[in-house]
Amino acid sequence: MTDRQHIPTQSYGVLHRREAQTPEAEAVEQILDLGYAVLSAGFSSEEIGHVRQEFDRVRSAYVGRHGEAFLKKLGEFDTIRALLTQGSKVFLDLALNASLMSLLKRLIDGKFILNQQNGIVNPPRQDYSQSAWHRDLPYQHFVSTTPLAINALYCVDDFTVDNGATFVLPASHRSPALGSRAYVERNAVQLIAPAGSFIVLDCMVFHAGGFNGTGEARRAVNHMFNIPYFKQQIQLPRNLDPESLSPEARDVLGFNYTEPDSVEDYLSRRAART
Repeated sequence: MTDRQHIPTQSYGVLHRREAQTPEAEAVEQILDLGYAVLSAGFSSEEIGHVRQEFDRVRSAYVGRHGEAFLKKLGEFDTIRALLTQGSKVFLDLALNASLMSLLKRLIDGKFILNQQNGIVNPPRQDYSQSAWHRDLPYQHFVSTTPLAINALYCVDDFTVDNGATFVLPASHRSPALGSRAYVERNAVQLIAPAGSFIVLDCMVFHAGGFNGTGEARRAVNHMFNIPYFKQQIQLPRNLDPESLSPEARDVLGFNYTEPDSVEDYLSRRAART
């Protein structure tokens, strides 16, 4: 393995070099080139602990409401859908995290909306659905010059080698097809990240959850943000109170991008923008 202390820092014959003087700028550079980065949410230890407590509380209520047997039958037992609609402001605030919003504005050209926010549990010593290589725009095999969608996986717990931290295939957002098995085995990178950080991915980069070999579940909150041309997984505006939200929050949560119910509704919306 390369000794990072001895990576050369000087150069010659170079006419152009990018500058990245802040952690956010470094993350932008890495996501655009390699498809991934780790970003701090800026939380204190108390705030990190509060998210953990709310995650467990909301999950318990969610399973109680829908039924453990029913969720397991659907393969949904380790997922909490539309977490921010489940009665805890913590997850609404998490989706609108200031550091994350600032990063997204530098990555996605123009407007973007929250497509989904789901709680994810990587169970101990079990295979689970996210442990297979995939893109967060599944079944798509194209590349784009700028990101169309960004995934931000909030680490409720530390992501470690032992508990199955996420694997990524660097720069795979630039290739239409998943690499060969040998190529993946040679080039995959496991992302070690502390609780309270976001693992941020271009949604077209191939990634997979690792095997959790510990005795404890690894918890995370997955966000996907995209340009408004993609529909939300679950229509969030129908499940949130707009009166408690700022204009910017309503925009990010998709209130301005729902499909018109009729021609009259479409025309009235056009009139309101003129």
